[in-house]
Amino acid sequence: MTTSTVVFTSKKSSEEAGRELATQALKALNGQLPSVFILFASSAYNYEVLLQSINRNCTPEILIGCSSAGEFTSADFETDSASAVVIYSTDMVFSAGVGTGIKSSRSQVVQELLSPLKGLNKFDYPFQSGLVLADALSGHTDEIIDMLTEKTGTYQFFGGGAGDNANFQKTHVFLGEEALSDAAVILEILSKKPLGLGVKHGWKPVGEKMRVTASEGMRIISLNGAPAAEVFKEYADATGQSLDFNDPIPFFLHNLLGIETEQGFKLRVPLASQQDGSIACASDIPVGSIISFMAIEPEAAKHAAEQATAMAIDSLKGSKPSVALFFDCVATRLRMGNQFIHELEQVKSILGDTNYAGCNTYGQIARVNGQFSGFHNCTAVVCVIPE
Repeated sequence: MTTSTVVFTSKKSSEEAGRELATQALKALNGQLPSVFILFASSAYNYEVLLQSINRNCTPEILIGCSSAGEFTSADFETDSASAVVIYSTDMVFSAGVGTGIKSSRSQVVQELLSPLKGLNKFDYPFQSGLVLADALSGHTDEIIDMLTEKTGTYQFFGGGAGDNANFQKTHVFLGEEALSDAAVILEILSKKPLGLGVKHGWKPVGEKMRVTASEGMRIISLNGAPAAEVFKEYADATGQSLDFNDPIPFFLHNLLGIETEQGFKLRVPLASQQDGSIACASDIPVGSIISFMAIEPEAAKHAAEQATAMAIDSLKGSKPSVALFFDCVATRLRMGNQFIHELEQVKSILGDTNYAGCNTYGQIARVNGQFSGFHNCTAVVCVIPE
């Protein structure tokens, strides 16, 4: 048996917010203590107080989550709030772990994330999934997902990078009553039915392809041998757009970069121009990558969320959905403004009676066999958990 609910609060007090979320959860689960409580919370909260309040008021077996940049459920959407997916299940097995020190050693982080996973040695459950939430400001999230995939083989992964309401200063992941930076957490989900995952973006390449000739972490230094900022300015001029390097975000949000892969273009959001002519991005872009500027039609983001949701439902292979998680980029929310609510409505329309909760993230994680995989920006990721 699997019972689930989504909960939401916009209370300002961290103590009261935790109590309200816990009370809503227990009521919806008919008093059953949650097997897992997946929390997304604005940087407006004191995380330790919030987490302690949730634990004290509903004592979930596992409390996991991350800071966020916009929180939502099937019925709610705000930016100084908290949302959660709460599950009680006798059919699925959950385990959780944390890896710390992303900047210093990704291999150590991955080893710490792998250590609590039961599915590596327990084969009673044919479907193995992992929700991964990371401090993406520390970089290297793509590398972590690649290493997890290599070490686990059959696992599928989904999730995103923690946010801080578009301040891009400090983000946190949660496990128990701890809120940690420079870290990643994992929730292992072992099940006898498949979890449905879908991933989609609506961006298309425009202009000429370019090679990344120099980069450092999340900073592009040169493209085709020319300073990155110079290439951006030339593209803006050629397409009749305004680019002010003192306020570049309006241009950046409508002109993403796409890394060419065999399965399509993996999106990267430019964030800032540097004095040395480099461009800081939301995620790593390796040297040697072939990239393009990307553009999107006004309705395409909503259609992408709709398609990702439909893909997730299809991959349930006929199982009845219980609850869903939805992740999309903070850059999508900022670009769409008030229209972002329509993207959430598209997800709701496809899910029907199935509730969902999620957040705007700094990058989205999707590692799924047969689908576009890796660490993305401005990409809709949907996970549907079966009954």
